[in-house]
Amino acid sequence: MSKIWFLEDVNVFGALCPHKTKRYRERNHFCQYGKQDYIYFEEDAATKVYLIEKGKVKLGYYAEDGKEVVRAILTKGELFGEKAILGEESRSEFAQSLDAQTMVCPVPVGKMQELMRSNRTFSLKVYKFLGMRFKKLERRLDLLLFKDATTRVKEFLDELAEDFGYCCPNTGDTVIKHPYTQKDIASLIGTSRPTLNAIMNDLKAVNFLDFSRNEIRLKVA
Repeated sequence: MSKIWFLEDVNVFGALCPHKTKRYRERNHFCQYGKQDYIYFEEDAATKVYLIEKGKVKLGYYAEDGKEVVRAILTKGELFGEKAILGEESRSEFAQSLDAQTMVCPVPVGKMQELMRSNRTFSLKVYKFLGMRFKKLERRLDLLLFKDATTRVKEFLDELAEDFGYCCPNTGDTVIKHPYTQKDIASLIGTSRPTLNAIMNDLKAVNFLDFSRNEIRLKVA
């Protein structure tokens, strides 16, 4: 899913005319959160949607046994809390900052709906985003329920390639420059960090991939 929400590139505000963008940003303040700070909790009133200007945000919920289930880890330019647009009155998940300086722009639901009514291009982008987000969550749920750990890793790498990858002109490899730590990835695919590291090293040993801190290279078969 290509990132269509970057505040400095093609995004929610960029779908509007420039003077509206400037006026909106002058009147609306960004909120800053520290690492592990909660932006909202489960059952909080769903009155706003949020755009990430800087940092990372984890979305998740707690199962009946108290185990944390991570639904998504979002980065700069992405939107969350979007179910409020569809009529959600209380949050079904929590949102937590993962960086020491996470900056988000809160947009009241009423303002977002007003923007959607007054700008067809903006409205279409929002609905496209919602459809792609739900499809992505369904795919991840399918991974967690029905696939073994190695398959989950491989399919998540395919997802990363769609979001962050490009073809290396010299080798034909798919190069993925991504914002996630190994802990982030392990949380997203429902496994432990040691298990993820072991699988990644096994895949490296058979020349399926190579990886470093923020880059994964999928080898040409």
